[in-house]
Amino acid sequence: MPSLNDIDHFVVLMLENRSFDNLLGSLGDDINGLTGNETNPDGAGGTVKVWNAPVGPGDAWLPTPDPGELFTDINQQIGINSPPPLMNGFAKNYVAQGGAAKDIMHYFTPAQVPALTALARSYAVCDEWYASAPCQTWPNRFFVHAATANGYENNSPVHFPYDMPTIFNAIDGKAPNGWEIYFHDFPQALTLSKLWNHLDHFRPFAEFLEDAKYGHLPSYSFIEPRYFADTDWPNDMHPPHNITYGDQLVATIYHALRNSPCWEKTLLVVLFDEHGGCYDHVLPPKAVPPAAPREGQAFAFDRYGVRIPAVIVSPLIKRGTVLRAAPGTQPYDHTSIISTLRRRFGISQALTQRDEYAPTLEQVLNLDVLSNDDRDVVQALQSPASDNALALDQARLAPLNDMQTGLHEAAARLAPLIHGVSVADHIASLAGGFKPTVPTAASPGEVLPFIRNVLGKLLP
Repeated sequence: MPSLNDIDHFVVLMLENRSFDNLLGSLGDDINGLTGNETNPDGAGGTVKVWNAPVGPGDAWLPTPDPGELFTDINQQIGINSPPPLMNGFAKNYVAQGGAAKDIMHYFTPAQVPALTALARSYAVCDEWYASAPCQTWPNRFFVHAATANGYENNSPVHFPYDMPTIFNAIDGKAPNGWEIYFHDFPQALTLSKLWNHLDHFRPFAEFLEDAKYGHLPSYSFIEPRYFADTDWPNDMHPPHNITYGDQLVATIYHALRNSPCWEKTLLVVLFDEHGGCYDHVLPPKAVPPAAPREGQAFAFDRYGVRIPAVIVSPLIKRGTVLRAAPGTQPYDHTSIISTLRRRFGISQALTQRDEYAPTLEQVLNLDVLSNDDRDVVQALQSPASDNALALDQARLAPLNDMQTGLHEAAARLAPLIHGVSVADHIASLAGGFKPTVPTAASPGEVLPFIRNVLGKLLP
């Protein structure tokens, strides 16, 4: 059987805020998905059942409005506050966010996410991959990079500097082709101060496509989607963003790799940071805490978050593979990316206790020869006609979601670096409590000029 030594290029795309059941729960009988009979109490004496609607202009935006994703919201959704936890608080929590109870129980069919579905069926899907913590976006994205959230459960208030050692630092000089972080508008990974001396590794997504085309892929590529409405629609799948654009991004990345000279030695992993409040029926298990709690830490990070979609692609993977960790071991979570890279590039020292015990992706490589030469065309749905220029103009004026607000503040925290302040001095200043002024902005259209200005001067 092949091993991780047969892979020279690891590519990870991390999208936003969808549960496994929300996107892949109706994938087929061989996965732990939906039966169609799952319900939640609606908080008004009734129940709401999982449901789906035919593809239409409004359906791809569900759930609308944005569900609750704070640590406290997730505890209610899972049922931590009213044991035993039965995954029965999603609808009640969504009503508290101003949404209709039934909308949080909506799920998509394979026909509505055709690119992601095609890859899940043609290669491997993991139905036991959990968000690293029952927390918001930033903590879970920190876990995929650093195997810890440093004790922080939510995106805000921000706690710069985030100085955790990362897998990028660990593989620097050991992975023969290095690493790159490719982004569309603002890379959330840039919040990690251990990467501020490596700004030349942050590159626009268009350069990923070029690197794939000409066989110049690094050993590790991490891809961030478009978080803001701009000249194009967001493709992060963050509710209520249209999932079609995220599915199109999945197809674009797959075809770039499938047609690359690097294809035969590439492993692509498509993940989501957290469930974002979307319904899932599987109770998350206990987890190994990354480290001893820091002073004042409220949550021990000893529980995983809700399941998220995870699709793994390689010509060394048998069609229709369902990946699960060995019985009696820790399940897959975002730190499995770290443990996989550490094993492949000979890094014995774990970043934290979490990635030390995380299973690697080696077992998903289950073909002795490159026989999964699937040439099926992986296509996403076309953009809906209703998403015209006028609608995009309106989207640029929409209120910021919590993720976008956090990225705006992150850009402000980075701004002193473009005015000649050294990285070391800026980190010391932030650690001492310095908080740069955050320009007033209420919409993507107001935030993006500031972000572009900062990144344009900061990145090489």
